[in-house]
Amino acid sequence: MRLLNRNEEESINSFLRETIEVAKKATCGRSKCGAIIVKDGIIIGKGFNSPPKELESQRRCLSKKSEYDLKVTDKTCCIHAEQRAMFDTLKLNSEEILGSILYFIRLDEKNEIMYAGKPYCTICSKMALDLGVKEFVLMHEEGIGVYNTEEYNNLSFNY
Repeated sequence: MRLLNRNEEESINSFLRETIEVAKKATCGRSKCGAIIVKDGIIIGKGFNSPPKELESQRRCLSKKSEYDLKVTDKTCCIHAEQRAMFDTLKLNSEEILGSILYFIRLDEKNEIMYAGKPYCTICSKMALDLGVKEFVLMHEEGIGVYNTEEYNNLSFNY
């Protein structure tokens, strides 16, 4: 991971603001996350976390993770924001995903940015790596971190 300098941070502020707006649309009862995918300065995909197809019958946000069967490997209840952004890109701009950048934001209940932890989602990291997403951008306490997707995937498996 490398941290962006102040000039680099300023150059991506519009993408971070858009990622925040996307995260505000999240309907998950546990976490509000948003992701956008950018290629050559243009947003090519967006996603927020929510139940599959927004179906209330699929909402598991209030279930305790300990109640899931041991065979369930992904204990999150909703489609991840990163997954939705990748699906959106594949639907609308599939030819642009190779070499793109994925921005991710998590918000608290007051829609304030929460710092991201270490990479941990192997589902999203494997999917991004396979599709050719070049980098992940996350907000950390020490600054904005940029991860090469292969590095991000490796770190996710070490979490």
